[in-house]
Amino acid sequence: MQYLSYSRRIARVALMETDVRFVYNASHVVQRPSHRSLSHSAFPGKMDTCNQLYAQSPMTGLMMLRANFTSETKHVENPTEAVKELHGKILDSVNVKRSMAPNAWLWSLIENCRNEDDISFLFEVLQNLRRFRLSNLRIHDNFNCNLCQHVAKTCVRVGTINHGKRALWKHNVHGLTPSVASAHHLLSYALEHKDAKLMDEVMKLLKMNNLPLQPGTADFVFRICHDTDNWDLLAKYSKKFCKAGVKLRKTTFDVWMEFAAKRGDTESLWNVDKLRSETYTQHTLSGAFSCAKGFLLEHKPEEAAAVIQIICQAYPDEKKSAFEAEFKKLVNEWPVDIIKHQNEEDKKAVAASLKSDIPAMVNALVNSGLRVRVDLDELNKNEALLI
Repeated sequence: MQYLSYSRRIARVALMETDVRFVYNASHVVQRPSHRSLSHSAFPGKMDTCNQLYAQSPMTGLMMLRANFTSETKHVENPTEAVKELHGKILDSVNVKRSMAPNAWLWSLIENCRNEDDISFLFEVLQNLRRFRLSNLRIHDNFNCNLCQHVAKTCVRVGTINHGKRALWKHNVHGLTPSVASAHHLLSYALEHKDAKLMDEVMKLLKMNNLPLQPGTADFVFRICHDTDNWDLLAKYSKKFCKAGVKLRKTTFDVWMEFAAKRGDTESLWNVDKLRSETYTQHTLSGAFSCAKGFLLEHKPEEAAAVIQIICQAYPDEKKSAFEAEFKKLVNEWPVDIIKHQNEEDKKAVAASLKSDIPAMVNALVNSGLRVRVDLDELNKNEALLI
């Protein structure tokens, strides 16, 4: 009796393995189970359909089996010819010939992607390659980070951002190894299109998949917040980066300080400048002018002139054109930003203050011997100050 019970258990396990092998290999090789009763119990109704299809045409049967038994079926209508050809060659190699496709085919497919259907073919190929590596080559590791980075870059180039987000998932069926470098391609797209929502989604994916924040990540995030005029979002992420111990770049501090100066938030400006001084002893040109703007908001034109004078002495002569550009922004653009962020009851007083303090700063610079090319007539014509 024990022997009979043991034999039945072995038979049940063998039948289960037969079912699994059939489902797994259905997209590659058409197999017929040896027992008709098994085919009806495991796949009621579908086996008869598959047998009929295979009797009509082996190739048609193979294609329909793929549609019935794989999870990667996609309605792809308009792939480019080069991608379609490479897609077919790679799948034929791994699914029919049971041999690994040359790496050059995959790289060529990536380079030739031009639309969303191409990207769908690319991800289907990746899934098949990963499955082949796992089942036939016993390679359990995912593809290297370099491939994932190029896939994300291609998704951004084509504009299929939802596919690009899939490259940031640590656990995926495509064998991709997510990295911060891959995320930076998506963030560059968000920066170009001023898409704070996408940036926020990418940052959440980084957190969910335990990808570390880097200085370059902060550079993208701060610039996107600045360009979309989203101070609250910048405040949120600045805390996250500081808490994570990320060493912010000089350019990141420049954007942060410039944003605070544009909003007229002197308290935040001085806090950021103090944080900057803990890492960098000397101001950049942009940072110095942001501090000068802070002093102007506090009605201290002499201190504003002193900051600019120090940075002018530190910079070589070939940088003088950059000073003229900063002065031009201070006179023409900055007052507009300041007035825009003021309450209605404060706008008139702030405008009057800027109209008197900016010329006072320029006079202090001239008296110190610094040659300053500033057209103050433009300040008087600035519509933002004509209140």
